[in-house]
Parts: sequence; C-alpha cells; structure tokens
Amino acid sequence: MSIAYLNGSYLPLAEARVSVLDRGFLFADGIYEVAAVIEGRLIDSASHLARLERSASALDIPLPLSLAEVEAAQKELVHRNAMVEGLVYLQLTRGAAETRDFLAPADLAPTLVMFVQPRAFLDTPAVREGIAVATMPDLRWARRDIKSVGLLAQAMAKRVAKEAGAQEAWMVEDGFVTEGASSTAFIVTDQGIVTRPYSQAVLAGCTGAALGALAEESGMTLVRRPFTVSEALAAQEAFITSASTLCQSVVRIDGQPIGAGAPGPVAMRVRQLYIDFARRTAV
Repeated sequence: MSIAYLNGSYLPLAEARVSVLDRGFLFADGIYEVAAVIEGRLIDSASHLARLERSASALDIPLPLSLAEVEAAQKELVHRNAMVEGLVYLQLTRGAAETRDFLAPADLAPTLVMFVQPRAFLDTPAVREGIAVATMPDLRWARRDIKSVGLLAQAMAKRVAKEAGAQEAWMVEDGFVTEGASSTAFIVTDQGIVTRPYSQAVLAGCTGAALGALAEESGMTLVRRPFTVSEALAAQEAFITSASTLCQSVVRIDGQPIGAGAPGPVAMRVRQLYIDFARRTAV
C-alpha cells in the first residue's frame, strides 16, 4: 500500500483527501516538484529544493516546512514505501479557503502533498532505442519559469504528440523551440551541445542544468541560445532531460530521423556522466 504525506501526516495514499475548495484545484494556484530516486536515494535534491523555494516565492506561497524538513519528509516517504527507483512528487498550493474567490485570505494555510511513484528509468527500451517528438505551437502562459500546477497546455500537447506516434512534444514559439512539454530540449551541432538559455520563457530544468555543467567539466562545449525546428531537424543528435527520464535521445522529430536515427554518442555520454554524478551525490 502506497504511503503519502499530507500536511504533516503520513497516511495511505487512498486515504489522502484535499478539500474541493483547495485553490490548487480551483485556480491552479500552486506549484510542484518531481525528484528522482535511484537506489533508494534522492537525486540532485538541493537543486529541486532551491527551485521549489523560487517557485513558492514567485507566487508568494509560504513554505510550511523548511527545505531541510521537506527533504527529510521525502526521504521518509522513500523509506516507508521501500522504493528503490522512481519519483517523489511534491505539490504545494495556497490552501483551501471557505469560499471560492479569486483573492485568497492573507492567513490561509498552504496545502503540502507528497507521494511516490515507482518507475524504472536507468534501463528501458526508450533509453536503448530513443524516442520521437512532435513539434507544436507553445500555448502556455508567460511565466514558464514557475513550476506551476497549471499544466493544461502541456497535457494537450502530450495527447497530440501521442496521436502523432511521438512520446514527447516540443513547444515552438516564433519558429524557435522553447522546451518539451515535460522536459528540456537539446540538440548537438558542429557548435557543440545547444540548449535554450534560462528566462521566463522556459523552466530552469534541474537535470538539464546539472547535465550541462557536467558536459562542460568533461570538455564538451555547451552553447546556450535558442534554436529553430529546422536546426533541430538538421542536427547530429537531439535529446531531452528531466527528472523522470534523466537524459533520453530523440531519434525522430515530426517523423524525420535525426542524425543516424539512433541514440547518439554525445547523448549517451552525458547520460552516463549524469548517472555517475547522481550516484555520487544522492542523499
């Protein structure tokens, strides 16, 4: 039986209840984080906690726990669920008011929920074979740097991508790829590894940031600039990063093979660099 965390209590996931008046449900007035677990330990935890704090600050939602207490609760969930490999999901909302109103009471207590999802990502067919992505217009709001629970545009994009035979969607704005529906987008060209610089237009991916730093430390060139769909189609390689995939090769974009149409050496190398880093620094 899966155990969840809800506002200071550990209880069976099936018994965890949040009010229908919670502002996360009514207004998407909340944020979330997803941390990976490998060999029973949290990966890149400090980066995820720092982003949690930034997102909460941007929405002026108070954290009910210190970052150290959040991490301790996540570790306790991993332990109670005996999870070896998978994800810890965290969601923080402004809380539940007595009535539905766009303006929340100033003293509203936030809602903090956490649960785990076992998932294999170290060795999967997608790692060995690569994935396909489909491009589509970016319909999201302007503050994409906040990890908001308002994910309707991303959910729509994922559904359209699936119908096109792809496993991920790449969002496009003014001809340039912003990011994946749930990942950071990278291509490999003669310039090196190319990915979009951080701004309000994209989420600062924790996995992507660590992977980029590791690539540079190993002597690879990382270029932070926007790239077009045409550049991606002509790239030597393409890949995505996220907590739930780590680093995964993209072998087709809109049905067109990328490079050799198979996972490339750069993506596989940086993936291994990240896995080694994750094992060294896990908590």
